[in-house]
Amino acid sequence: MNGIFAHPSRKGMVIDMERLIHSALMARERAYCPYSGFAVGAALLAKNGSVYTGCNVENAAFSPSCCAERTAFFKAVSEGVKEFERIAIVAQNVKEGKIEKATPCGVCLQVMLEFCDPDAFEVVTALSVKEYEAYRLRELLPHGFQREG
Repeated sequence: MNGIFAHPSRKGMVIDMERLIHSALMARERAYCPYSGFAVGAALLAKNGSVYTGCNVENAAFSPSCCAERTAFFKAVSEGVKEFERIAIVAQNVKEGKIEKATPCGVCLQVMLEFCDPDAFEVVTALSVKEYEAYRLRELLPHGFQREG
């Protein structure tokens, strides 16, 4: 998949996938990853057209660390936004200087499932603004925990 996607919640508005991925690339530059050396940036597109970015933030104790995807979701939810369309994720092995494809961890996928329709929400993993793949959340987390009703 690539190019421009229609934004279903705003009549006639078009969202440029390249701009979403570019936002994730910019967020990756702010990653704090002295332990893993794996910098991740995420850009989350809300149904209202807003974009929330996040980067991974590590901690020497590991458990208090937070992934880029969850950072973006928590920023949005903390501002009252709870409806989303897609997230773009970019990663780099800083120690080797290598751009890598990265899909979200299970914890991040579970957070996505809390707020997103698993059959409609897109997870985009990108190597660059021109080279990426898109998945439905259901493909990446086919049997996640969901609340009833």
